[in-house]
Amino acid sequence: MKNTISLRKLASLLAVLFLIFCVVSCQRDSDVAEDDLPQEELTKITLSVKSVSSGNTVDYNYIIGSAAPVIKVTDGQSYEVTTTFWNGSENVTQEIKDAKDEHFLIYNFPKSTINLTRLDDQSSTGKLGKVGLKTRWDVVKTVVSSSPLLQMTLIHQPASASEAQNGTAWGSVTGGETDAEATFGLSN
Repeated sequence: MKNTISLRKLASLLAVLFLIFCVVSCQRDSDVAEDDLPQEELTKITLSVKSVSSGNTVDYNYIIGSAAPVIKVTDGQSYEVTTTFWNGSENVTQEIKDAKDEHFLIYNFPKSTINLTRLDDQSSTGKLGKVGLKTRWDVVKTVVSSSPLLQMTLIHQPASASEAQNGTAWGSVTGGETDAEATFGLSN
């Protein structure tokens, strides 16, 4: 009988400890820096590509995890490109602007020659520099080799960032985590 009582007490004690563990582990630590825009919440990235010469704008939507849309650009032309991030039908670009000190976009054109200039205003320029939500593309040559593309990466909390060209990429970082990645095809 004595063993039965101690086994019941032990089982009760373990159950209470398990519940305490579950409650404590489910609470967020307010001291831990949280990602203000977790990758799981981004569902679409839109590039609004406006021809500087004609003023015509075409939107290209990259749905996270789907096929790459193909952006049509012309050699020798310039384009102003605005990047918008979505969570379903909700535009969450303002969240990136609100955390402009913690975000940086890298634009990589590995099979094209495109010069990129960041045109961000003060709303999307932070301590790391211009985030890259608004850019100008001066297209030298769209198709340098087969299957030209744009690889875009939104980095969260890099230790440092540079807007300068790094190989075929415009922008580089040290540290940080990827908030979003998108691939767009290019053609002319």
